[in-house]
Amino acid sequence: MAEFRSLLEALGFAEVRTLLNSGNAVVSSRHRSAAGHARAIRAAVQAQFNLDIPVIVLSAREFNDIVAQNPLALNAADHSRHLVAFAQDSAVIQGLAGLTAMVNPPERLCVGSRAAYLQCPGGILESRAAAALLGKFGRSVTTRNWATVLKLNDLLGAR
Repeated sequence: MAEFRSLLEALGFAEVRTLLNSGNAVVSSRHRSAAGHARAIRAAVQAQFNLDIPVIVLSAREFNDIVAQNPLALNAADHSRHLVAFAQDSAVIQGLAGLTAMVNPPERLCVGSRAAYLQCPGGILESRAAAALLGKFGRSVTTRNWATVLKLNDLLGAR
């Protein structure tokens, strides 16, 4: 993560803070183009680390809205069994509705305007929908469990 932090600083981002070893970062920038930031970071990650992965950049307000709009009521024990999928393009999020056929109740999938929320009470490893989201179906998104989403939201609030 130190190398990732350095890469972000070299791209001109300030107040760079990373979370865990997951590629999550909170940064400040004077420029306002999230899509432009995502392209620049993705290209730099590919060049420096030889990884071609989706990079999603959201403003603090957008991220906070995604957290606030979570339609699934969760208790603390469910945080690791709840996934949130993010994409740079909202049309990609809407495409995740195709996972509905794989959802096995009591699992629940809710597709919002900026994120998709998947609750897997039986565990993520037991869920066909989660396997698809974390596999081929989710190649153009990045997915985090709810515990990580809340930690990122706390980092954003601490800025």
